[in-house]
Amino acid sequence: MATSLQAAATLMQPAKLGSTSSRLGSMQLKPSKAFGFEPSAPRLTCSLQSDFKDLAQRCSEAAKIAGFALATSALVVSVHTVCMRARARAYMQGAGAEGVPKRLTYDEIQSKTYMEVKGTGTANQCPTIDGGVESFAFKAGKYNLKKFCLEPTSFTVKAEGVSKNAPPEFQNTKLMTRLTYTLDEIEGPFEVAGDGTVKFEEKDGIDYAAVTVQLPGGERVPFLFTIKQLVASGKPDAFSGSFLVPSYRGSSFLDPKGRGGSTGYDNAVALPAGGRGDEEELTKENIKNTASSKGTITLSVTGSKPETGEVIGVFESVQPSDTDLGAKVPKEVKIQGIWYGQLES
Repeated sequence: MATSLQAAATLMQPAKLGSTSSRLGSMQLKPSKAFGFEPSAPRLTCSLQSDFKDLAQRCSEAAKIAGFALATSALVVSVHTVCMRARARAYMQGAGAEGVPKRLTYDEIQSKTYMEVKGTGTANQCPTIDGGVESFAFKAGKYNLKKFCLEPTSFTVKAEGVSKNAPPEFQNTKLMTRLTYTLDEIEGPFEVAGDGTVKFEEKDGIDYAAVTVQLPGGERVPFLFTIKQLVASGKPDAFSGSFLVPSYRGSSFLDPKGRGGSTGYDNAVALPAGGRGDEEELTKENIKNTASSKGTITLSVTGSKPETGEVIGVFESVQPSDTDLGAKVPKEVKIQGIWYGQLES
């Protein structure tokens, strides 16, 4: 484009334009006289000058348009690239999902088909109550708690802080497990005393789920979320109790060296039991410990519907993490969430 404009400017010089007009005038002299009029060299020169000026102006406008188009296309490409990167980042962080689904009542969940529930996240949610009162409105008596569901909404682990010499504290974690950590279909006797206190004993149901979370420093903490053999009592606004936390690994689990609690080797091949001052460390690895531990939970009622027998609330549970069959010291895991149940007399 610059070469074309330079060439146009060169042709627009007066001397060259004059010689060009003279030559053109001499070439057209005879035909012009034959038809009865004289040629006009200055008029031709002005016409050529105006043509070249018009050509130069059009070329300049074309260059401006081309530059604007290039800038616009570059901007479009840049914006498109940013959008694609943002979408990829959101997808990698799990933000590309449509969000938490609307919480449904028990009847609404039962009315949906498998394909309507699949992939929506509803199967990992506890039902809610439509209407009712914001208190525990059941009379004294003996009931059976069915459809008891516990849905965690927060996992925190007590560990040393990232900063130096920071005391241990409960830290937020990143969930590494799929949406399969809700406990459901739990049941057991539920008693309401005359003084308003309640007592619940867990008997059966889907009462455990393997969960793994990751601390800010990158350490992953597996644990077995459960309320096995729970016995909780107290006022409806805060009744609590302890429960059994089984070993995260079963006694038949074998580690990479073939050692297990009830199967496999007692000690690793080519590694003698005992040694030079490291008997305790080898004992932790060789002799697998599948003993259970204890956890505590506090449940609070936030709403009930006596006509349907439904009751909902929130809970906070504290339990130990996995010990790798006795080889590691367990961490303290705090689980907070909501719960739902149906009382039948």
